[in-house]
Amino acid sequence: MNSLSRSRMRAASAVLHGAVVMAMGLCWTVPAFAADVIRVVSPFQTTTLDPMRSAAAGNIETYGQLYSRLLRRDAETGALEPGLAEKWDISPDGKTYTFHLRDAQFSDGSPITAADVAFSLERIRTDKKSAYPAPLGAVEAVSAADAKTVVVTLKSAFAPFLGNAEIWNMGIVSKADVDKRGEEAFASVPVTSGPYEVKQWKPNEKLVLEPNPHYWRKGYPKSDATVELIEIASPETRIAMLKAGEIDVVRAVPWAQVDDLKTVETVDMRLEPSTTIYMTLLNHKREPFSNLKARQAAGMAIDNKAMAKAITRGYAEPANTTLPGSVDFHDKDYPGISYEPAKAKELLAESGMAGREVKILATADALSQQMALLIQAQWQAIGLKPSIVNVDGGAWWDATGKGDYDAAANWWYNETPDPDLAVRWAVCGTCGSNSYNTFYENPKVDALVEQGTREADPAKRAEIYKEIQRITTEEVAQIPLYYAPNAVAYSRRLQGLRLTPSLQWTLEETSIGQ
Repeated sequence: MNSLSRSRMRAASAVLHGAVVMAMGLCWTVPAFAADVIRVVSPFQTTTLDPMRSAAAGNIETYGQLYSRLLRRDAETGALEPGLAEKWDISPDGKTYTFHLRDAQFSDGSPITAADVAFSLERIRTDKKSAYPAPLGAVEAVSAADAKTVVVTLKSAFAPFLGNAEIWNMGIVSKADVDKRGEEAFASVPVTSGPYEVKQWKPNEKLVLEPNPHYWRKGYPKSDATVELIEIASPETRIAMLKAGEIDVVRAVPWAQVDDLKTVETVDMRLEPSTTIYMTLLNHKREPFSNLKARQAAGMAIDNKAMAKAITRGYAEPANTTLPGSVDFHDKDYPGISYEPAKAKELLAESGMAGREVKILATADALSQQMALLIQAQWQAIGLKPSIVNVDGGAWWDATGKGDYDAAANWWYNETPDPDLAVRWAVCGTCGSNSYNTFYENPKVDALVEQGTREADPAKRAEIYKEIQRITTEEVAQIPLYYAPNAVAYSRRLQGLRLTPSLQWTLEETSIGQ
């Protein structure tokens, strides 16, 4: 979560693009159900198949199917396990990691070597087109000692390194394939190292995958079914198709539909664990939110408990700090920003910002509109003059990246349980993300961010991250709204499929029932 290039959504990525299915005449038609096809429908687009090139949500979901990483995370326990690296050694000073590769092949049958690993990690770390180099920010160099041995040298000891080596953009690509065909051709139909390879890609419509016969995990994928990752923006269309048995999985189920889907016999409606936080960005570069008291007033004006209940039907937990509630070292006992509209009005008056206009950026999707309207009403009540400015997803990212906005509600998630990437993304002014485009900066927080990665003692790390949460929440780096689970609906004919907190589908673990 931390490089501005990470066009996050996280959250990235969170702006709903997708193949819009309009009610007037444009119908998405799906062939009769085939037992050997698993259909996953999402509002998020796949825009590139190169794991280095994008941090958008739809791409994050796709990369895990196409590329293996040095390590993998157990979908049930969350524990890190051997991946392409069957074992590894760490030097006593914590600065050198030596990975020993297993015998494995790419989808074209060629061997996966240390040279491929070094090439993959170095392009993430140093290529100008890399969307998210931050997880490798502590790396000094990556080299191949021999065909099966990769040596990663760090600038200093870095506690979160192994977890970072597992996230979505760390997939290993074929150096020979990229060199031979070029990056653009590779990004369309790549040679893969993961459980699936590309059968067909129709951008803005669907990506069709088939099992990789050379995948290193013998016996996986468990099913020989083809997988279709289908893009449909309309939530009504997604839900109707699931109920009709035309598709198997619906990503991003609207909260208003959750209770209804729980009553459908053929559907397994789940609220799965996530590291997602919904929050309100405030632009610290210009008034009114360059003023601390104005930010505090804006935070106190928002009843995030009522918002979480109204928006998510009570399925989300009100947020109490600037970090996701499920990351390691989250301070669950911190009281958070209190809802005190009267005090908020007083603080706003003291700040000299009463009556100031505030432009709230919003996109066209229903959730963005709902959040913006609720924030607008609560800020009006304390004396601000907020207006909603509707833009498309690209314009949203462009405006927030340039600081050409006042406020914007959005979401982001953390790729790992470790909080390092979270703080670097959301509240670190010197980590490349501009504190998730808020331009919040506190030298003490930045120093604590670095201190947290060098501290090996978990108890001491916990205190460091508690202090980061206290400072950034008191200074209202962002306004925490709520922690939301992943709302995903599955056909009951599937076993073993889930969406992990790191937004990875466990398709290789999936089997199809009768």
